[in-house]
Amino acid sequence: MMEYLAMKLKILTTAALITTTTTLSVLGDTLVALQAKAENLQHTQQLLSTKQCLQCELTGAGLVLADLAGANLSGADLSRANLSRANLIGADLSGANLTGASLHGANLSGANLSGAILNSTDLREAILSDAKLFGTTLRTSYIQGTIGIPQYAGTPEDFYAWGVVESQRGNYKAAIANYNQALSIKTDFAAAFLARSVSRFNLGDYRGATQDAQVAATLFSVQQNPLGYQTAQNVVKGIEIVQNPPKARSRGPSIGDFFVSVGSVLLQLVSFF
Repeated sequence: MMEYLAMKLKILTTAALITTTTTLSVLGDTLVALQAKAENLQHTQQLLSTKQCLQCELTGAGLVLADLAGANLSGADLSRANLSRANLIGADLSGANLTGASLHGANLSGANLSGAILNSTDLREAILSDAKLFGTTLRTSYIQGTIGIPQYAGTPEDFYAWGVVESQRGNYKAAIANYNQALSIKTDFAAAFLARSVSRFNLGDYRGATQDAQVAATLFSVQQNPLGYQTAQNVVKGIEIVQNPPKARSRGPSIGDFFVSVGSVLLQLVSFF
């Protein structure tokens, strides 16, 4: 198991290096063009007045809080545009370039983002309920607090990693939603059960937390992962202690310290994906 994970990590690291090298090369070739591009004010006015702006040049456009519900922005260049808190309900952004754009808190319910470029796009706290994301990826996007990411838009490992990030932010309900997505795709994902157990514990759902930790322990055992198995067993014991605290505790690490250490294990598991 560990050899497989190490190999997977090595492959992903190599791929990342290749991607970085390629990206730097492309950036070097296109730097002059990028510097020359700027917001086309005529296109911006056209968008705001008609909501029809196919393949428009809107690089760096300031569209904070703009009402663009139902707008047609198919193929538009919105790289580095500021669409924070914009109303994009039902908008057509298919094939649009949203590299480096801010959609922080934007409402994209029912929007069509199929084929859109979402490299380093800020989607924090955005609403993606019923949005179409076919042919695109959220791998490099910022999605803390993002609502309604469709199941097909990420792998089980993606949803797991996103869940761990939400858990670190103290947003346990959002973390659980991500773990649920991961488990609906990969039902024997032991790490997701363990992570969901910790989030449920932090929400005071001790029964659910215990059940998840027990399932995780069983799966880790079958998958021959001793670190995961022992961690899951320790979580079960920790929850029992919280529910039935001894009258006098010996000096040593607190339960809070223990669950912090569990969080570090979850982060270790993230690094393998």
